[in-house]
Amino acid sequence: MSLIIYARRDPLPIRRPPLPRTAAATLMTPRFLTVLILVLVLVLALIMLSAATAPAAPTARAADPTFEGLAQWLIGDGFKADPIHSIYADERVAFDKRGVSMYFVHSEGKLNYDQFTEAQPIANTRAYMETHKQPLFRAQRQYGVDREVIAAIALVETRLGTYTGNRPVVNSLSTMAALADPAAREQLWNHVSETTHLSRADFEAKARKKSTWAYGELKAFLKYAMAEGLDIPAINGSYAGAMGICQFMPSNIEKLAADGSGDGRIDLFNHSDAIMSIASYLSHHGWYPGIPRDRAYKAVYQYNHSSYYVNTILKIVELLRQGS
Repeated sequence: MSLIIYARRDPLPIRRPPLPRTAAATLMTPRFLTVLILVLVLVLALIMLSAATAPAAPTARAADPTFEGLAQWLIGDGFKADPIHSIYADERVAFDKRGVSMYFVHSEGKLNYDQFTEAQPIANTRAYMETHKQPLFRAQRQYGVDREVIAAIALVETRLGTYTGNRPVVNSLSTMAALADPAAREQLWNHVSETTHLSRADFEAKARKKSTWAYGELKAFLKYAMAEGLDIPAINGSYAGAMGICQFMPSNIEKLAADGSGDGRIDLFNHSDAIMSIASYLSHHGWYPGIPRDRAYKAVYQYNHSSYYVNTILKIVELLRQGS
């Protein structure tokens, strides 16, 4: 029996076709990754350069830096930021040292109310009463306030509407309100220290007290002016912030001002509205038809806490009634 020997042969390797490379696999080569990183670095550098050279977004800064803190207080108390920033960015709005300093150097002894009892002012007031006869009679009927006392107040307050003040109300009230800030008080003290009779301690106490009062008046003024759509920096009044023919403080407008013209608005620079507002104010404080002098005194005293003022008003009323 013969043996048949078979030589061992290793199986031939199976040749498979190469697997197709995906697009990602094709791209993710070391060279490509290096290029990609360089591009990203370049884009990031361009973004940073653009941010550095682009004009900065406008910041809401007050034209007068003294009011920057005040603007934030108002916003914190509920006023919308954009209108407040717009008001205090206006170049017409500024810290009014000269006007507000009158609060610290003003003396009633320098006033001359007697001038309003002379013949010419009385004649002018009679003419005013004839010109505005209808609104005066309407106010008298509606509120029971004598037309003579309404006219007398218009005479003494603003010379029958011919002089309503020349200081922007927003400046006067903002300046006083800003006195809550020690830096603002220092600025005003430097302005008045040589003319005021007050000591530094008395000045500080009065300034802080006035700032609290003025801040409330400022908020009332802004609410009124915004609601009426007025050009706020253009509204002039007294150094105290009183405005209009009747010289109302803003806090009294919402409570006691009245629409005498029937147009649905309150415009204290309008004679009909001012006349009706004076009548409303005096009625609220106790004036009534046939009121005796002692009670009339008390009602007018609420308009201006000055005996000299009140006695002048009542004297004018007597003069207007003579020969009428």
